[in-house]
Amino acid sequence: MELQEKIRSAILDIKDDLVKTSLAIHSHPELAFNEFQASKLLGDKLSSFGFNVERGFCDLETAFKATIGNGSLTVAICAEYDALPAIGHACGHNIIASSAIGAAYGLKSVINDIGVKVIIIGTPAEEGGGGKILLMQRGGFDGVDAAMMVHPAPIDAITLPCKALEQFDVHFIGKSSHASAAPHLGINALDAQIISQVSIGLLRQHLNYYDQVHGIITKGGDAANIIPEHTVSTYYIRSKSLKGLETLRPKVVAAFQGAAVATGATLNIVPCGPTYSELISDERLVECYMKASQELGRPITREVPESLSASTDMGNVSLSIPSIHPLVGIESNGSTLHQSEFANMCVGESADNAIIHGATAMALTTLYYSEMIRDDKR
Repeated sequence: MELQEKIRSAILDIKDDLVKTSLAIHSHPELAFNEFQASKLLGDKLSSFGFNVERGFCDLETAFKATIGNGSLTVAICAEYDALPAIGHACGHNIIASSAIGAAYGLKSVINDIGVKVIIIGTPAEEGGGGKILLMQRGGFDGVDAAMMVHPAPIDAITLPCKALEQFDVHFIGKSSHASAAPHLGINALDAQIISQVSIGLLRQHLNYYDQVHGIITKGGDAANIIPEHTVSTYYIRSKSLKGLETLRPKVVAAFQGAAVATGATLNIVPCGPTYSELISDERLVECYMKASQELGRPITREVPESLSASTDMGNVSLSIPSIHPLVGIESNGSTLHQSEFANMCVGESADNAIIHGATAMALTTLYYSEMIRDDKR
């Protein structure tokens, strides 16, 4: 138990610092690829801990890589720190980031005993932009043997049911005209958007229960007395897997194509960032994390309500590298992810305790996983 106690004690020693870091990120929400303050703050902290910090990692300005140790097993802990438009840290990435650096500090205390190289990867743009996917494509996860992160939620659980996701912008191009004097000379691009939205609403009856389509109109026209010439909407499609997306995509695209035919508008669909995959949890890492959480007095379940399903670029990491993405419960007062009320609950005593639990559980998971790997080699 000596190593476990060293890890737990080290993390508790910097609890106040971890909470301050979380509060600083929470109070200054930054959107995808613009997380300059959070990235600098986290990089500076890890540098002060003795980690070798590479900023602007893989040519992403707000990404970083912090490394310590030279063991034969390389474990990556992912830090997220981007926020959502309008509602800030309603996904609790401030907790994720602070948990990651807490785990780093805990592992530093035993780094010479466990034969592990620990990497903290600062991954921007999880909420849109696929920072982890871009890092993978550029070699940012090369040589990593296992990867992990924790995510706040209303419950403790071993994972979040993660769907594959594709995002795109839908442009309809029509023809402007005076809405009173000559409406017959116009082609109404907004009509095309509305027809497509109605078509998708009707399509939902015939989709698999695990398929989802949702979107917003981001540009509906310029003035009420001008027939809208150009409109834009942003849509997400989700399915249980990348294979499921291949079946869902043509059905949704057909709704947009039909609206274009009906109105005479021109359709242009523009992908927005890389496609997110489903997430596959590695069973051995799951076993280690569940053991750690049990020892810390927070036993967790494998059963997660489907209502908590979401998407994450950590899924793409999990298809290439043994990974886990456990949920760390906070008192949410009945709210859930991506609600402004949840953002409010991502600071305070419950959130602070989640940081310490997540950090300690990940550090212990790394310890137990390294022991598993050593046993394999004997």
